[in-house]
This record gives sequence, C-alpha cells and structure tokens, in this order.
Amino acid sequence: MEYNFKQIESRWQQRWRELKTYHVEVDPSRPKFYVLDMFPYPSGAGLHVGHPLGYIASDIYSRYKRLKGFNVLHPMGYDAFGLPAEQYAIQTGQHPAVTTERNIARYREQLDKIGFSFDWDREVRTCDPDYYKWTQWAFLKMYGHYYCNRRQQARPVGELIAAFEKNGTEGVDAACTRELHFTAAEWNGWDEAKREQVLQNYRLAFRADTQVNWCPQLGTVLANDEVRDGLSVRGGYPVEQKRMKQWLLRVTAYAQRMLDGLERLAWSDSLKEIQRNWIGRSVGAQVFFDITGSERKLEIFTTRPDTIFGVTFMVIAPEHAWVGELTTPENRAAVEEYVRQAGKRSERERIAETRRVSGVATGSYAVNPFTGKAIPIYISDYVLAGYGTGAIMAVPAHDSRDWAFARHFGLDIVPVVAGGDVERESYDAKEGKLINSDFLDGMDVKEAIGVMFDEIERRGLGRRLVNYRLRDAIFSRQRYWGEPFPIYYKNDTAYPLAEDELPLRLPPVDDFGPTAEGEPPLARVADWATPEGYPYELSTMPGFAGSSAYYLRYMDPHNDRALVGREADEYWRSVDLYVGGIEHATGHLMYSRFWNMFLYDLGYVCEEEPFRKLVNQGMIQGRSNFVYRVVGTNRFVSLGLKDRYQTQEIHVDVNIVRNDILDLEAFRRWMPDFADAEFILEDGKYVCGWAIEKMSKSMYNVVNPDYIVDNYGADTLRMYEMFLGPLEQSKPWDTNGIDGVHKFLRRFWRLFFDRDGQFAVTDDAAGEKELRTLHKTIKKVTEDIENFSFNTSVAAFMICLNELGECNKRAVLEPLVVLLAPFAPHIAEELWAQLGHTTSVCDAAYPVYDEKYLAQSAFEYPVSVNGKLRFKKEYAASLTPAEIQAAVVAEPEAQKWLDGKAPKKVIVVPGKIINIVV
Repeated sequence: MEYNFKQIESRWQQRWRELKTYHVEVDPSRPKFYVLDMFPYPSGAGLHVGHPLGYIASDIYSRYKRLKGFNVLHPMGYDAFGLPAEQYAIQTGQHPAVTTERNIARYREQLDKIGFSFDWDREVRTCDPDYYKWTQWAFLKMYGHYYCNRRQQARPVGELIAAFEKNGTEGVDAACTRELHFTAAEWNGWDEAKREQVLQNYRLAFRADTQVNWCPQLGTVLANDEVRDGLSVRGGYPVEQKRMKQWLLRVTAYAQRMLDGLERLAWSDSLKEIQRNWIGRSVGAQVFFDITGSERKLEIFTTRPDTIFGVTFMVIAPEHAWVGELTTPENRAAVEEYVRQAGKRSERERIAETRRVSGVATGSYAVNPFTGKAIPIYISDYVLAGYGTGAIMAVPAHDSRDWAFARHFGLDIVPVVAGGDVERESYDAKEGKLINSDFLDGMDVKEAIGVMFDEIERRGLGRRLVNYRLRDAIFSRQRYWGEPFPIYYKNDTAYPLAEDELPLRLPPVDDFGPTAEGEPPLARVADWATPEGYPYELSTMPGFAGSSAYYLRYMDPHNDRALVGREADEYWRSVDLYVGGIEHATGHLMYSRFWNMFLYDLGYVCEEEPFRKLVNQGMIQGRSNFVYRVVGTNRFVSLGLKDRYQTQEIHVDVNIVRNDILDLEAFRRWMPDFADAEFILEDGKYVCGWAIEKMSKSMYNVVNPDYIVDNYGADTLRMYEMFLGPLEQSKPWDTNGIDGVHKFLRRFWRLFFDRDGQFAVTDDAAGEKELRTLHKTIKKVTEDIENFSFNTSVAAFMICLNELGECNKRAVLEPLVVLLAPFAPHIAEELWAQLGHTTSVCDAAYPVYDEKYLAQSAFEYPVSVNGKLRFKKEYAASLTPAEIQAAVVAEPEAQKWLDGKAPKKVIVVPGKIINIVV
C-alpha cells in the first residue's frame, strides 16, 4: 500500500469537517488551554509559504495540549476591514465587501488544505455587523467612562459630573488632556454644549483637535507606520501634517498599569523592552518659563532639572498652539514657510534624522528662571507636539541635537557638568560634578537633580511629574471600509447612540473615495443620520479597532447579549499562548492590553491581561532565482558561462526552477517577451543564479503553499516549515530541501506495510534497543514542543527512524504515531485507523517516556583506526575506559588493522567513540 498523501489528506480533512473534530465547548471537567494566532488580513494574493509558519507552530502546540488532556480552544477569523480593500474598490468600483468575501474564501481554501485544527464554528470577521456591534459597544463604554488616578481604574463619567456639580475640579484626580480648574458654580452655570466640551477632556474615548498624517489623494488620516519618507506606503502619495478634529482613545491613562503588567507576562525580554521603550516612563519636573512681554508661561518637562543653568534657548514644535502668538511680525513670513515645510514630514522622519538641523526664530524671548537671562524661542521640527509639552529647554552643552542647533545658529553653549570639550561636541553626561550652576556647584548629578526638584517646587516654578512617551491613540479614519462610530451630532456636540440601537451598520455607497470637498465617503450617504435627522459621524474606526478584542469574542462568538458571557470568560479566562509577528509589538498588543484592562475595570472580563505567553515567529525569506540575458538580445546564458558575455540579471519565477535548473519551455510560456528565447547551456542545462531576499511578488520568489501541498502533501509542508530553523528566527525558503522531509514520511509509512502493501504491524515484544530509541524520542520531542524547538523535533523523528531500521512492532509504532500526530496529522490519522482504532488520533493519550529505558546498559561504539571508521562494537556501559581499551584491541576487526603490532594509542570517549592510533 503506497503512501498516497492526496487521498489520505483529502479523506481526513473531509472527516474532520463532518465529525466536527475540532469543535470545542466550555467543559469545567477538563483543564482549558487557549491558543491564538494573530488573525490575517485576507488579501487578494492569498497565502504564500511564509504566512502559515506561525499557524503551523500554534497548531502543533494545540494538538499536543489536546493529546495531553486539555480542552483546547484554537480559533481563526479574519481582520477584514482596512485600507487595501478600500483602495481596490476606489480603483475598480467593486464593493470592498465583495472582494473581501472572495479573498476570505481563498484563504479558507488554503488553510483547510494545510490541515489546521481550527474550530471554524467560532470564526469571526471584523466586517460582520454582528461582530462590530461589540466594537461599537466597547467604544460607547469608553465614551461613558473616565480614569480615576486615585482608584487606578475606569469609573463612570456620571461620578465625575456629580463631583463637578458639588465641588468643581477640587479633589478630582483624573487622567485628562490638560489640567482644568473651575468651581461648582461655574460648572452649574454652563450650558450642555460647554459641559460636554469639558467632559471630552476626561472621557476615555474623546474628540479633540490633534496633529495627524493627512493624505489628500487617499482622503484619509494615516498611522505613522503607514507613512514612509513623507509618502503613503500604499500608493506612494504625499502626506502632510494637518490639525484635525479626531476621535482618540486615552491609552495613556493605563500607561503605568501596562508597564507594571509586563512583569507578570511570559513574553520575551526583547518584546517587553520594546513595550517599555514605547511607553517611555520618565520621572522629571514640570517647569514654567516666563515669556518676555506676555502673561503666558512656556511649560516644559525635563528629566534633568540640574542642567537649567545651562539653558540658553527654547525650542517649540512647528505644531505648538502658541506659534502664531509667539511669532513677531518681522519673523512671521519665515515662520509660516517653515511650518508649511515641516508639515510635509512625518514624525518618524523627524525623529530619525538626527543630523539634520533646521529651525527659525519666533522673535520672542523666554526668561531662564534661575539665571534671569532672556533666551530666544525658536521653532524646529526636532521637537514634536505630541511628546511632552511640545516645547523644550535647550541645554546645548549636554544634548547632541541642542548642540548642533546652537552651533548652526550661533547660540551660547554653557557647560554645567564638568568634563568633555563642548567646543568639539556635546558632553551628554549622566554623572559628574556640577559647574557654572550657583548653589549646585560641586554636587554630583544625582544629588543635584534631587535638590533642583525641591527648589523648583519651593519657588513655585513647577513640580515633580511622571511623564510617558506613549500617546493617546487616534481612533478615526476618513475612510469607508471600517466600523461606523455610534455617534451623532447636535450643533457639533457629540451624543452617543443607545446600546439597543447597535449595531449601526455601514451603509452602501457607490463611490468609495472622498468627496470633492475632501469629506469622508460616508458624506455621500444622503440619509446618514438618526431618525430625528441628526447627522452621524462621517469617519470610521481604524484597523486596530476590530482586532483589539477579537480574542474575547472567540470565547463566545454567538452570544447576542454580551461580547463574552461570564461562564465562557471565567472558563477560558485569557489566551495561554499567542503566536504572531514582532511587528505588532507596539500597535496591536498595546491597544489590546488597554482594551482588556478597561473591560476588566468594568467587570466584563475576569483577567487584567489578555495574553499570558507570546511567541514571535520569524520570517520565511524567499530564495530568488535569476536568469542572465545577453544585453541587446533575447538569448539567455547559464550561470557558469555568464562572465563571457555582457549580461543583464533578471528575476525569474521560482516555480519554473527546480534545484536551480530552469524549465526552458515553462520559461518561454511564462511571459510573451520570452516566447522565442534562446539559451546558452552548460552540460545541457540552464543553471540559474540565486539569492536570499524578502518573499515578494515583484521578485517572483513567492512560493504558493498550494503547489507544495499538491506535489508533496500538507504533512510534508508542515514538517518542512518547522525543519527550516528555529521558530523565532528568519530563514530562507528553499524548495530543494523538501525532498528529505517527504522521504521521511514515506519511510515512516513503509514501517507499517510489507512489500505487497499488506498491513504488517505485529504484536511482538519490542527489544531493549527499540524501546530505548522510542523513549528517547518521546522525551526529546516532548521537551522540544514545550520549548517551541520544532526544528529539532523533526530531526529527532528522523534520527529515530534511522535507529529503528525495519521495526514493525505495535509497542513502538503506535506511540510514535501519536507523537507524530501534532506535526503530520493526516498520515497519523490514517495509520491510527490502520492500527485498528475507531476514534481520532486527536483523542489518544500522549505517550509518556520511562526513565528506565533511557539508562543504557550498553553502547555501540563507532571504532576508528587512524581517524577512519572501520567497524562498530557494543560494550557494557559499566566498563571503564581502560577495560574498553583492552577489549577493543583484542577484537578480530581491530587485529586486522593492527597486523600484530601494538597500537600507539587508544582513545576512548565514553558513550561516544573509540579511536585506535596505529
């Protein structure tokens, strides 16, 4: 009976569907384990072999935990809203819902072919109104809550209103956009619109003017990671900085809790460090500088108040609210032009370009509160409005960017920490003695910082403050294909929809681009308003809205009364293992943690953190192939001969190359330009060049998993992707190496059948050597799975097969089938059935190794003579090296090479090798 993987895989995939093998329910009698993949955006290109890498790893672990007796939740769905589908709709006129549905069908077909253990009854799609109802619900909950710093949790806005009515802002300690001070009388005297304006300063979901990346051609705001070199990543259109009224989420309120929570998570140190840096906690001082001729005070935040005596100028961001007020008439034209040019550059570019110096004077001056000197106020794009206060005190002697700015504009540089040569470069000192600093002179930096904190507060110049680099998340996009906001307006004052009116469904439109006036596509909908005629919000939610709580919906996907019911949440609790790319370290993971902590505060979920353990898979890179065209001709020269000609290197489709040998006829059919191609061959073949590059359609190195499944089988694909290298590392795809894994599966299959194709597994007792190999393999594979070392697991299976030889004993093969099942489930199911079982191998008991078989009573030594292997001999493990030396020299096989002479030396490495030196 041959290993017909096509029949086997098709049969078992069909049976899994019919029997709902992977369907799970809440079962308090069994321990739970929740495995989650970062769900995909369904692009039109479908999957390439790099995409399933993380899915295969999580599937192996899911199957392993099920075999260990756990009730495993392993769901899958689609992150289906987003800009790519909308841009395609703008270009083609085809509705995003149509293309998204088609793309999902393609993804599902490919995923099913690979044999994943997903519970498809729990599938979610972020574009489904039954799903985004709960995204809208969560937004309304955030809108209705503020963050109480004293209680360190979200509280209903009604409590805040009651406090304002009674005492104004006195006694209120809440996360806010800016500190406000008003009395109860003032609050009670304001109209509804004014009160709502104030409440927006505190709500966790709020509307405010903010600086955004605006792309006029796309007609939408873009996130920082959607902009590169001043252009949109999608389409390459110019992006400018623009101040717009946007919805935001007050993620910053949870900054400290997100920092503290990292200590309880089984995440890699590098991933935790990325989050710590992104949150960016710093302890410093808020300091106010007087402005000459104005009642205004310029607020800055500094972690180094000890350096204030060295402040010789101030810098504000081009977007600072006071730019117009601080700019003198004679400087206005230069300032306006500078602000206009700065608006073309993204914040990421401004941060990255450390050597670029630019700026313009406002004409106004501030006063250094400790020296009393008037110091100029400049505008420069190395200061960002969203970081700190959007203004800095510049200490050029001890900050490299300030130093470069001072040198460029001829400003004073006053050292205040001894050491360094500030004429040549800044001295970025974290320690040392203070100089030129009046009462701080002679103090160490650390001591001086503490003294200045106290002095700033004593003089009423400011106060100690904890600051975070993390910023509130812009939560609206001027797009069509996203979740509608459950918000309507009366005279530009926002009002929430009632929860029983959800979901607010995305209406159909004929044109998916912005209007001629630059309004979002929803402005085209004539009746986009409440029944009373109040207009709905025209923007939609961003891509991360739907992905922030999808893991909770998987727990209870058909509940129409709650995002997740209490019974389901208290059973599944949180994700035990999350597998996905490192690129989500700061975006998705941060927003999901914020979202979960908020719902935890309100009592809707029972765990504060959503993801206990997180594993980042590396990238599978493409192995590109090249052909070499003789310049000016349609002749192509093989790799080894190309240096004889002047050639042009061209990427060629890797799917028409086998072991770097080009399929000539397939190449001629590949593109019309090559239909009459001629070839200069070497040894009758055309050998292609190759390189390791990012897998990309433009490089023709994308390998479709369908091709691998059709030609080698899903089990081969699964094991080969794991065999390529450590899961967390990037590694190149090379189809040339896949034969070895496929041969392993064929050899494994043949252990169960005789040469006539008859089932030939016997009930004979297994020998000691066979049992030692079996239990050694069980131990190794089990440890490797727990450590996500899947590449060494595959190697262990191969070693096991080599050691077993032609073993066909049930006592050995049956546990091996179960051991292999997480990696190659189709062949394991078929062999399990052949072994006489009527239930799925998924429900078998995971094999347990026995230590008694791991202690070897004897070892078969490879014996070398002068370094060359000549024979093998088994000796008892209890023998000493000296006893082995005496015994091996007396062996007839050794005497043959010694020819009656005594050896010069016999080297015995216990449990390893023997080398006889003649």
